Amino acid sequence: MRKIDIFDTTLRDGEQSAGVNLNTIEKIEIAKQLEKLGVDIIEAGFPAASRGDLESVKKIANIIKNCSVTGLARANQKDIDAAWEALKDSESPRIHIFLATSQIHMQYKLKMTPDEVIERAVSAVKYAKDRFTHIQWSAEDAFRSDRVFLAKIVTEVIKAGATVINLPDTVGYSSPHEYGELFKYIKDNVPNVDRVKLSAHTHDDLGMATANTLAAIENGADQIEGTINGIGERAGNSAIEETAVALHIRQDFYQAQTQLKLNEFKRTSNLVSKLTGMPVPGNKAIIGANAFAHESGIHQDGVLKEKSTYEIITPELIGVNSNNLVIGKHSGRHAFKNKALELGFELDDAKLKEVFVVFKDLADKKKEVTDEDLFALLTDKQTEAADVPKYELKSIQVQYGTENIPTATISVILPNGVHIDEAATGSGSVEAIYNTLEKIVAEPVKLLDYKLHSVGGGRDALADVYVKITCRDRESSGRGTAQDVLEASARAYLNAVNRLLFYESQALKQKVSS
Repeated sequence: MRKIDIFDTTLRDGEQSAGVNLNTIEKIEIAKQLEKLGVDIIEAGFPAASRGDLESVKKIANIIKNCSVTGLARANQKDIDAAWEALKDSESPRIHIFLATSQIHMQYKLKMTPDEVIERAVSAVKYAKDRFTHIQWSAEDAFRSDRVFLAKIVTEVIKAGATVINLPDTVGYSSPHEYGELFKYIKDNVPNVDRVKLSAHTHDDLGMATANTLAAIENGADQIEGTINGIGERAGNSAIEETAVALHIRQDFYQAQTQLKLNEFKRTSNLVSKLTGMPVPGNKAIIGANAFAHESGIHQDGVLKEKSTYEIITPELIGVNSNNLVIGKHSGRHAFKNKALELGFELDDAKLKEVFVVFKDLADKKKEVTDEDLFALLTDKQTEAADVPKYELKSIQVQYGTENIPTATISVILPNGVHIDEAATGSGSVEAIYNTLEKIVAEPVKLLDYKLHSVGGGRDALADVYVKITCRDRESSGRGTAQDVLEASARAYLNAVNRLLFYESQALKQKVSS
């Protein structure tokens, strides 16, 4: 079996999804889960984009030990220096340099001749070679590039020291046959191609990202790039879970495999969905809620007689536990800690004590506390910024009636420790809550997005709210989980504001240290 390396770009290309805004704590949690999943390479960010991005890449590179961490860089010394500052202490320093090679990009974006593009690419790779053990070079918009020119520039960057060559379908334009032919062409026309691995990076603009990735593997790609849940720019990237499970189920055809722990996919998917605020569609391949549901009577009959009649993937393969045992108000701290470990959360004594109190409060209100409930609760607490002043919701009262004006009265502890009570009205209950909180924050806050969905089923299901706001000329997103929709809405709003405070405190620390 041929080994296929998995290059995960959830934290870089995935975070470029519209509306996604991860802080450093959340990025670290996702990176740790990607390490458990067994990816080979984590693209942790774009260090030159901002000081905050550089610092988050640096922290991830220092924490992750069992896979390689990389950062994106344009083909210039400034970006390469920023990547080196972020990655120099990692286990295996790796950089990802990109430069566009299609005629349309060279003419209109770069305003450079083909010869100038080759010179810049070679110069960047040589400069990086003095620092990094592994250098991946990407020909941005490779699929729409002239093939002869592409083979020429690839030959030169390999001579300069590149160890991986990435051939992206940057705008999702290719068909599987054409994308496979691109890899075959490079294999046949680059004399030193045997010195590097070829990598595939596809987008889903025409719905063919996974098919294109698999076509690249058929034609010699040894590395594939993608994201969890297929998130990413525009219509998203190739979904890693789809490619990996396809290789596993169809080993007979592809004769290739990954080192991924497939039973970690469901948890990884849930974590990314929760932290990005991007729900997974019910009919999403591999990890959607309906991926193993059978509605048709004929299908149900067949599955009951023999699962393989209509089920080519077992739920257990990707980590869907059919024995979803519940714990409740009589469960002790030891049982709770074991359940948290089972769900992938390692809690120190202080965090265990804090989360156990929240769990007991939930168990008093809810008849059964399921794995989904605990996952939501633990994710919120694990990614909560510690030791940073923040707004803390103490109580909320909402008066609503079809003949009355909705009114919210809210009690909050301010970041300076002062207790404040405020009230305001609105055309609806949520608007009344947000008008009240805006008075408490004492700054104009614009709500850009609001999403609500339930955690699990049943009339006592937890409500999970995601919001995106602008405040202080900066965008922020927040999440809130509670048994009551209105409380979850308030918590999501304050979480978004608190994330701004956290970002500003980190920026201040970096400014002082520099």
